[in-house]
Amino acid sequence: MQEYDKLSPELRAWISSAILPWRPRSVQRVFDKAFARTRNTASALLELDRLQERRVAEDGVKVWGKNYPMGPDQFEV
Repeated sequence: MQEYDKLSPELRAWISSAILPWRPRSVQRVFDKAFARTRNTASALLELDRLQERRVAEDGVKVWGKNYPMGPDQFEV
């Protein structure tokens, strides 16, 4: 819980509505890398969204097979 409490309000909001069970440390690491590239909080949060979408799509293919309509190739990085 301490790691969650250390997150910025934007990241706490993001993780609280995330589809996947993210660890606060993972969210912070991905956000930091994205922010270092973009220098924009909104853009970094969008990268978190895209990463999550891609992971959900990859899981869908594993569960339902290659014909799953939301395969990982549907999302841009």
